[in-house]
Amino acid sequence: MIPTEAPAFSERRAEIDLGAIRHNVRQLCDVISPARLMAVVKADAYGHGMVPVARAALEAGASWLGVAHISEALKLRGAGIDAPVLAWLHTPASEFGAALEAGIDVGCSGWELEYIVAAARDRQRPARVHLKIDTGLGRNGSTAALWDSLVGEAMDYQEQGLLRVVGVFTHFAVADEPDRVETDEQLQRFREAVAVAEDAGADLEVRHLANTPAILSRPDAHFDLVRAGLGIYGLSPFENQTSAELGLRPAMTVKTLVASCKDVPAHQGVSYGLNYVTDRPSTLALIPLGYGDGIPRVATGGPVRINGKTYPVVGRVAMDQMVVDLGPDASVAGGASVLGAEAELFGTGDGGGPTADDWAAAAGTINYEIITRIGPRVPRVYLNEARGRALPSGSIHAASTGAAAGNAATKAQRA
Repeated sequence: MIPTEAPAFSERRAEIDLGAIRHNVRQLCDVISPARLMAVVKADAYGHGMVPVARAALEAGASWLGVAHISEALKLRGAGIDAPVLAWLHTPASEFGAALEAGIDVGCSGWELEYIVAAARDRQRPARVHLKIDTGLGRNGSTAALWDSLVGEAMDYQEQGLLRVVGVFTHFAVADEPDRVETDEQLQRFREAVAVAEDAGADLEVRHLANTPAILSRPDAHFDLVRAGLGIYGLSPFENQTSAELGLRPAMTVKTLVASCKDVPAHQGVSYGLNYVTDRPSTLALIPLGYGDGIPRVATGGPVRINGKTYPVVGRVAMDQMVVDLGPDASVAGGASVLGAEAELFGTGDGGGPTADDWAAAAGTINYEIITRIGPRVPRVYLNEARGRALPSGSIHAASTGAAAGNAATKAQRA
């Protein structure tokens, strides 16, 4: 017999609370003032949806948007967003000309300079360039040995009217571990690189290196602009501090409906490899999400909340589904089937509910990966799209004891 009561929502969904995004941006803006905030919306806003998140972040006080690829920046422009945008990860096939025409700032580590200049000549308009120095992360960015040369070449092209050096930036390697000395070393190298550019005549609009962990723990790294990624999505970058302790609210909640519920005997194997076998008669619930939806295959033990109680995933996560063991007290024969019940994988953590951090622990990874990998087969549903008041908030607590006290004192170091 088909039930007459409809499910509360469609089969699966990722709820994105844009009110939480606004709240987090406001909180971070309070921490960094008078510096400005770049909302990093690369990778489809860490899986949250680039355009809706970008709009919410700008409404809440973000001044810039940051993306990895020019193609991402062009999508923002295509959506009618005209705020300053920086794209920083390129290949020789990147659309530098389209970026210039769309008014997109481009990062330059060295090799890109000739491509940027060629695009400027072709489009007959100067490029806006942020020069990147590698201060220790070892990814893109000019080496210290080549920095003087890069700055000199860029300033020559600026004299020719082909570009403007508007920024210098770098990226921290271990800011999420506040006690690491390498962060101090990177900060000093960055100051030295900025001095070289300014001595060469660069009139910089922005100097930026602070990511979310540095925003919260290193006020001396705020300078003119910070790049907030994980923090605007409401997650903590620190191993020993929760989102709530930092005054942030997770913006993504992933839910589905239980697809099957059945009683099984003792010694019932579960999922591929039969790595889990029931040790007593029990009830199994089937959750219709799997690694095809972005759930890590290795995340056995990941939490799922059903009817207010949290159960671990047992057996291997499959492409489309996974199983939780409800225990011997949830017998379908006893009338307690959870077929069609809401199953929450992670969300705000309110009421002790599961979080992205819990899934990261189960998968042996980081919360960044958990939210970013949720795939397009899970529809995004946006909550609080209309701009409104901020959600209830607490103060953001610094990740190191000296951070808050040093905030005011270090503002002068940005000059």
